[in-house]
Amino acid sequence: MLWEQWWAWVAGGFVLGVLEVLAPGYIFLGFAIGAVLVGVLLGFGALSGGSLPALLTIFAIASLVAWVVLRRTMGVREGQVKLWDRDINDN
Repeated sequence: MLWEQWWAWVAGGFVLGVLEVLAPGYIFLGFAIGAVLVGVLLGFGALSGGSLPALLTIFAIASLVAWVVLRRTMGVREGQVKLWDRDINDN
């Protein structure tokens, strides 16, 4: 089936990456990394013969880990708050 093809997962990851560029906020980037990782694992034969539930579970875990890592490295740090002390329309 299509979900057993490595290129389908990589292509899906690239589509999610483009979606992240169009709608920034590190929302789709974790999913893109998870999809590409599953595609790479399928390509190298580490997940050969994987069923759809197994592949989706690996995708979900990889996406969650990627999202947490991205959130810690690129998110707002504790105590880091943007304060606006004046309006740009004020003279």
